[in-house]
Amino acid sequence: MFLQRKTRKSLPQLSTASLPDIIFILLFFFLVATKLRKHQPMVQVHPATEHNLERLDKKSLVSYIYIGNPTDEYAQSQGNTTKIQLNDVFADISDIPAFIAGERDKIDEEMHPAMVVSLRVDANVPMGVVNAVKAELQKANVLRINYSAREPQKTGPRMR
Repeated sequence: MFLQRKTRKSLPQLSTASLPDIIFILLFFFLVATKLRKHQPMVQVHPATEHNLERLDKKSLVSYIYIGNPTDEYAQSQGNTTKIQLNDVFADISDIPAFIAGERDKIDEEMHPAMVVSLRVDANVPMGVVNAVKAELQKANVLRINYSAREPQKTGPRMR
């Protein structure tokens, strides 16, 4: 019987031709998986829950107004009272018409009726503040107001 020597098989080298494809796939994955925000919330917003929710179609026509207490980062400088955030600045209720005018300038004139203002309101904010914001939006001739909410958490079947 002949004994054959076992030769070590070397691992095949990684083909450099496939590296651009791999890099492109990783880049595409991170582009899809990353959620970019236009504005950083400076107020705490824990929206109320609602069962009948609709998604907004054209996010480019949506302007956000955040209403709530400042986050821990801004609580020392701003206090713990209810604040209104327009884009990346704290503002008063009287600043809302100027904010709306600025947002309208960013979009085409024929799209003005389709513009939506989304109120992201903390569930514990007094309703008087929300009504005052709505009154200023009416003065600014905003026709469409949206309230941001979250879906209630689904629970399992009830045990008896």
